[in-house]
Amino acid sequence: MKRTIVWFRNDFRLHDNPALSEAAQEGVVIPVFIWSEEAKQEYAESEASSWWLYHSVATLEKGLQAHGLKLFIKTGDEFDALVEVMEEADAEAVYFNERYEPAERSKGSRIAEQLESIGIEVQTFHGHLLFNHDLVNKQGEPYKVFTSFWKRCMQEVVARPVPFPAEMKGIERGIQTVTLDQLQIIDENNWHQKFHQYWEPGEQAAVEKWQHYLEDGMSFYHAKRDFISSSSSSELSPYLAAGNISVKAMWHSAKSLSEETPEAVVRQSIDTFLKQLIWRDFAYHQLIHYPDIIRSPLRKQFLGFPWQGTEEQLMKWKIGQTGYPLVDAGMRELWETGMMHNRVRMVTASFLVKHLLIPWQEGYNWFKHTLLDFDTANNAMGWQWVTGCGIDAAPYFRIFNPILQSEKFDPNGSYIRKWVPELSSLQAPYIHKPWEAHVSVLEEADIQIGVTYPLPIVDHAVARKRALEAYQQVKGT
Repeated sequence: MKRTIVWFRNDFRLHDNPALSEAAQEGVVIPVFIWSEEAKQEYAESEASSWWLYHSVATLEKGLQAHGLKLFIKTGDEFDALVEVMEEADAEAVYFNERYEPAERSKGSRIAEQLESIGIEVQTFHGHLLFNHDLVNKQGEPYKVFTSFWKRCMQEVVARPVPFPAEMKGIERGIQTVTLDQLQIIDENNWHQKFHQYWEPGEQAAVEKWQHYLEDGMSFYHAKRDFISSSSSSELSPYLAAGNISVKAMWHSAKSLSEETPEAVVRQSIDTFLKQLIWRDFAYHQLIHYPDIIRSPLRKQFLGFPWQGTEEQLMKWKIGQTGYPLVDAGMRELWETGMMHNRVRMVTASFLVKHLLIPWQEGYNWFKHTLLDFDTANNAMGWQWVTGCGIDAAPYFRIFNPILQSEKFDPNGSYIRKWVPELSSLQAPYIHKPWEAHVSVLEEADIQIGVTYPLPIVDHAVARKRALEAYQQVKGT
């Protein structure tokens, strides 16, 4: 009976896992997770993600155990670790699902070639995206406009999720392994341990959350997705980022719901949600074709952009002390929960690069450090979109007004009240711009602008004018 190593990388689930499913059908499955020096470095820069990774691996280990399989955990170089398991288990093949981050993609190809060069069978699978990751236009070039990419995707068929293995055979002994805790992926005393209050990582929690959202939240997605305090968000992005849930399974279950429901408004919401899943594919489409998107603007004139922000301003942005309540609420929510509403992400990102003229890479790095749903492709595309320096980006002169955004999408100020408690006694409309409130209103709310809550670190009108002038300097280059 064939013995196959299934190398888990960023696909911590049993359902719709192509590598696992194929190996299970062919014989004995030997699940392996490897904690290399490269992985340590990667997650050292992404501490929130490291918390999610630890618990994803822990839940995967339990899930495999429930089906009679043991997860073998190795440290060190991935190639060496895989060869070691091959020898210990007398295995014949290595199967794994592809990753698309530049370093991981290169590593996967290199290790596959190394294994094949010593006579080991290798099969790789695509389980992280909806569509063919090599989609190109009629000219053979990458799509540069989302609408065109979306229309092309709608002509493609999303493959059905692979069946959950009816039976899985494993081995219990003969392979040296370490425990998950021995890897020291997380520090129990670190700042991110508070995430337990808000999240339960892993496959089972992901599937349960998705089912609940299909039944109770999806119907309102189109109408309410931009309203910050609504419950229209699925909150599944951390699970998708870690591969706790299959994007193809989500697509097909949402499609089935759309076909079963007679209400046009529900179908509209589902279509809007599915379009967001395609937007995720579009981010990977860019990352695959333009791997430098992580660190360098795609519109090269932005290489000469006259950034002017200071370290002090950057720190105030990070800790939510800018004096703009919506921005501060978002940054504080991020630090506390590891998440932020998508509308608020756009506002806070725009504020950093356009109000403060701080390079978008600084924001990318902070989000990488603090986001539970950190995803290289989505994060890079999002920052380049807001900055105006990427493919199909928002024009640079689109500068989000944090006051108007707050008034429109958090009209009663309930989001601000939750995350900026020093303003909790202030009513709308003053809670959106407390510095404009009459002194008597502030006294009644026990607020001292500049003391208990900061003055705005920049004036919106002045900052907007400065940003447009800076843009003009690079516009023609």
